[in-house]
Amino acid sequence: MNPINLSILSKFKIPAALVLSTAGLLCGINSGSAQANLPTCQAPRMGEYLLLVVSPTKDNQTQLKRVLPTKITTNTCKYLDDTVTRIGGFKKIDDANRWARYIKDSAGLSGIITTRPTATPTPSQAGTRGAQASTVSYKPRRLGSGYAVLVDYYNRPQLASDVGKAVKGDVGFVAYGRRPYLLATYTSDQKEAYQTLEELSKRGFFAIIVDSEKVMLLRSVVNLPN
Repeated sequence: MNPINLSILSKFKIPAALVLSTAGLLCGINSGSAQANLPTCQAPRMGEYLLLVVSPTKDNQTQLKRVLPTKITTNTCKYLDDTVTRIGGFKKIDDANRWARYIKDSAGLSGIITTRPTATPTPSQAGTRGAQASTVSYKPRRLGSGYAVLVDYYNRPQLASDVGKAVKGDVGFVAYGRRPYLLATYTSDQKEAYQTLEELSKRGFFAIIVDSEKVMLLRSVVNLPN
């Protein structure tokens, strides 16, 4: 598990104990008999969409091979803390999603869709947005069905303001697998999720689309001091 930066959590005004306990609850989502010594997944090429199927056990990987045509090239690798099967070469996000749904229906395995950012985001120097929620609640809950677009903030909480400007809305704080993320969008509208992923990638953010039922909401609105 990647170490959780406690000073970062304090800036998000999230109790460290909450995130640690939530990470424990979510360990079963993407964990299993994880295999050691796997290579890190190769990043997507410019304009390519990747489908990363969470497959931590040999049984998962065997099951996946059974439902995939032999002509599709796959490889098992490490993505963050997860063991996944990498399926690349998609030119359209719709194609990646069709395969993700097929694999979910056929093998019961969840997929992550991502693409390559075109630049590296630089946090703006402008003040962040003020709080838009009058109360603070530390009662984590799972999101419902749909799509969640998550952003890796690389221990730079000031990126939350820039993500908010990119999506023209509030940014939440969530846990997925064993790591914290910014929640850019949670929606049942597939097209909206795709558009958000593409917009964030164009702006240089590392964003992913995941099954929202596997995401734990820690805070609906991130509030950073000016």
